[in-house]
Amino acid sequence: MKKVYPVILTPSKKGYVAYVPDLDINTQGTDIIDTIEMVRDAIGLWGISEEDAGRTIPEASLKSSVECEENEIVTLVDINFAAYRRAHDMRTIRKNLTLPSWLNDRAEKAGVNFSQILQEGLKEKLGIQ
Repeated sequence: MKKVYPVILTPSKKGYVAYVPDLDINTQGTDIIDTIEMVRDAIGLWGISEEDAGRTIPEASLKSSVECEENEIVTLVDINFAAYRRAHDMRTIRKNLTLPSWLNDRAEKAGVNFSQILQEGLKEKLGIQ
């Protein structure tokens, strides 16, 4: 499900504070780009938490209906809740793997955590930090 919410950006000493009136949530960032990324993350996390609790995610107001102060910026931030959920799904999945017996023996004697090593290797291979 995709939505676009109006967001109020307020300049602060260390960047911007973002407020999403429709969801009554705040976040902040060091500059406009960082703030937009942070508010998209806040909206995504808030939305999937609401879905998990069985509540409905509210529709967005029109940008033109949002009131702000003279120094504030009203902008729109989009979010794809399904994509956000997939990208942040931390459930574990069981995988079987095959390796030579001698390597398994040495790894077990060394106390190697196979799952951790596989995760680290996959992240390195995929360029994920």
